[in-house]
Amino acid sequence: MKRIGKNVICLLLSFALTFALAGCGASGDAEESAQGGNSTTGEKIVNIGVTDTLGGMNPLTIDQSWINVYAVGLEFLPLVQLDKNMNFQPMLADSVTTQDNVNFVVHINEKATWSDGTPVTAADVEYTVLKLASPVIANATMMYYIFEGVGEDGFTEAGATSIAGVKVLDEKTIQFTTKYPISMTTFQNSYASYLRTLPKHVLEKYSDEELMTLDWFNHPDVVSGPFMVTEYDTNHYISYKANENYWMGAPKLDKLNFKIVDGSQVYAGLKSGEIDITHHTMTAIPMNDYESIEALENVNVVYGAPVTNQSVFIQTANVPDAKVRQALVYAIDREQILNQLLMGHGEIVDGFLSSASPYFDESITPLSYDPEKAKQLLQEAGWDGTKTLKFYVSAGDTAFVNAAQVMTAQWAAVGIKAEVQTVDHATLMSIAGGTEYDLFAVQYTYAPVDPYPDVTWLLSGEGSWTGYQNDEIDAAMAVTQETEDVERIKAQYSVVDSKMQEDAPMFSAYVISAQGAVNKRLTGVTPDVYGFFNDIHNWDITD
Repeated sequence: MKRIGKNVICLLLSFALTFALAGCGASGDAEESAQGGNSTTGEKIVNIGVTDTLGGMNPLTIDQSWINVYAVGLEFLPLVQLDKNMNFQPMLADSVTTQDNVNFVVHINEKATWSDGTPVTAADVEYTVLKLASPVIANATMMYYIFEGVGEDGFTEAGATSIAGVKVLDEKTIQFTTKYPISMTTFQNSYASYLRTLPKHVLEKYSDEELMTLDWFNHPDVVSGPFMVTEYDTNHYISYKANENYWMGAPKLDKLNFKIVDGSQVYAGLKSGEIDITHHTMTAIPMNDYESIEALENVNVVYGAPVTNQSVFIQTANVPDAKVRQALVYAIDREQILNQLLMGHGEIVDGFLSSASPYFDESITPLSYDPEKAKQLLQEAGWDGTKTLKFYVSAGDTAFVNAAQVMTAQWAAVGIKAEVQTVDHATLMSIAGGTEYDLFAVQYTYAPVDPYPDVTWLLSGEGSWTGYQNDEIDAAMAVTQETEDVERIKAQYSVVDSKMQEDAPMFSAYVISAQGAVNKRLTGVTPDVYGFFNDIHNWDITD
């Protein structure tokens, strides 16, 4: 297996995990522009309710948590972006091609321009990569080590003015060269989707040190996206104005606000109209408010695709017998937990993939609740019933804290003692990197079209969250990088998920189908897990 795991861990944690670490930094001290309701001046203003905190507006220094990705992505477009159908929609790039899965040629749309009228060029893309790979800026959430000319730590030499694996071919064309083959899907999902290109002609006069704290990012006057931020407070709001010179067409909205609120405030905000939209990946609505929101007459409710996996990882160094690990799965009634605690808004799967993935194998039937089978496996394994497993969960995930209590009770019924330890998310992540835990749970979004980086890391042996490695899985994952044939890739992930059933280094407690909502006064707006903001310039207000 290629050594993707340990280099990619920071990236995975930042955009795959549902719980994002809160960032710091702010600009502006006026909050009135982010207040709810329609403008009395006749301006078209939309408020999006968000329950995450913002890490900042500098694309060079933020991590890749959802709110950060979307907040800066409205200003600085990526090369491509997933749409609601799990296809890669062109954004700045109108084509991405490869002949050998090593050299990837990206062509920038001829119409793409900055808001000051300057064309977006391949030189802008090269400049952005150089900054993201700078050891001075040192953004550890990117994984550019995969490109030729970049060190294994993901950074270039200090002061580098070029990268061997990033070559401008002409004004609108740039080539990326990787150290080993990766699939087109992985290139687009892990790189092209997260490369938010910056204007070289505006920023090249600044040093890397200056760029890290540059105030310009807090209110930029040159952007490629449909909106530009006017002011923000990391804990309360982000306010944008429309980019009237947006090259895809001027937005129909005049202003857009992200209102950062507590989950308990979402229902009241939707009811009053102070919140127009909630989004599945940025808005954690309490489950006990789902029915109340469904009953609101002024909003349409949309349940997102099941992409957020409540994963339970087992440290195989501490629980080495696969029969014991399998018994842990047989002993819990996952359907009961899903129906009673999540009101059925989700699904039960075994392994990494849910029905949202094109590679999901419906023939893999999840292990059913069978306490007698669990007892039998424990007996065969010679399980020491006096041992107590340490089970770490996030204190902020109230639904799963309750689920964990149900699970430990069901484990106790078959002779497995487990003690739930609730910790904050930062502590949970620090524990995950060692062997202190026996089990720990976290919400994890495995990219439906490209689970490769996540799976290879999590099953990469010693040092990974599971400590588990399997040659058959390694071979299957290698094949996924050699082909774009969906059925062939699906067959490889079937191998992976089948081994998860057999060896159980992890299991899925459930996969969440989260609630989203949108005010009926808006047109062209349908909350979706992916592609939601791709066509935001077409959103409009009917009243």
